[in-house]
Amino acid sequence: MKVVVIGGHHSSALPVIKKLKEKDPNVEIFWIGHKYSMKGDTNPTLEYREIISLRIPFFDLKAGKLYKTYDIGRILKIPFGVIQAFYFLLKIKPDVILSFGGYIAAPVVLSGFILGIPSLTHEQTVVSGYANKFISLLVKKVMISWRDSAKYFPRKKVVYTGIPLRSSIFEIKSNSFSVSNNLPTIYVSAGKTGSHIINNLINNSLGDLLEFCNIIHQTGDNSVNNDYNQLKLKYESIRSNVKGKYFLRKFVFEDEIGEAFNKSSLVVSRSGAHTVSEILALKKPCILIPIPWVSHNEQNKNAEMVKNYGLAVILNQGTLDAKTLINTIQNSLSDINSFRLNDNKVLDFLREDPAEKIANEVIKYSKNKRK
Repeated sequence: MKVVVIGGHHSSALPVIKKLKEKDPNVEIFWIGHKYSMKGDTNPTLEYREIISLRIPFFDLKAGKLYKTYDIGRILKIPFGVIQAFYFLLKIKPDVILSFGGYIAAPVVLSGFILGIPSLTHEQTVVSGYANKFISLLVKKVMISWRDSAKYFPRKKVVYTGIPLRSSIFEIKSNSFSVSNNLPTIYVSAGKTGSHIINNLINNSLGDLLEFCNIIHQTGDNSVNNDYNQLKLKYESIRSNVKGKYFLRKFVFEDEIGEAFNKSSLVVSRSGAHTVSEILALKKPCILIPIPWVSHNEQNKNAEMVKNYGLAVILNQGTLDAKTLINTIQNSLSDINSFRLNDNKVLDFLREDPAEKIANEVIKYSKNKRK
């Protein structure tokens, strides 16, 4: 069985790949994704690094995307992305295509449809993005993480699976973030691509924050903004006063993520679908800073959902400064017991194995293709 997996939300894909390998040790996985997160960046994405570490062949797709602002370069990449996707699929000859959404999926699923290769897609968000709405017309099944998402897709194609999560978030496998003080610890995640705004806010408030908490800080590895090195310099300048209270990482990998989450009293992050799902699963208090320009206001809606379930404070990026962030973190830690998950029904996606359900759909349609 040959399976092409389309990246974009690779954290959801990895548990499914693991499950497919358990069910069929001879399965061949091929990955189509982005090697770099933005124009001018010379450092590979976390997606690329993790997929290559698993010895899965990685195909870097130069797909274009329609933005609210006019960019002829990005528009011209759209037909090129379709041609490139055709070439990849003709070379791989997969039995089935598994998409995890994002604009990169559109040219691959379209090419697969023309070539007669069955495709499935998984939607992680509460609302559907443009890409998944488009490819829902071409795929065999649309697998959803949240029951409320069903209304965005053709009814007969929808299958509720829940969202696959990394098992590593639930257990501590490392001892990397131990402290010798009684202060609370916060986990600040700038995301896989490295939010310059979040990193810059921490840079401008680091000394003040370390007076009342320890910080595990994941910056991303973006060569354009160079945030990791800037924060490293900032920490070195104040290190004598705060030694052992700040843990700086470009990425928090599988062996450390459980410790980062479980030793933290509070998480500060964006509000992407996978992030909020992990926060809900761990019932973790959080401060969420949604990206305002994401299509369909997706991150704001994710953040509002977590807030409504009792676990989040939301900060508006447009009016946010270092002083506001410091005060919000300090107030949240002082009143940490007020954060409580108020409805366990939201955790339905944990009761059954989403990766198992998705893997079963992949196997079913790959067998149909080979008949």
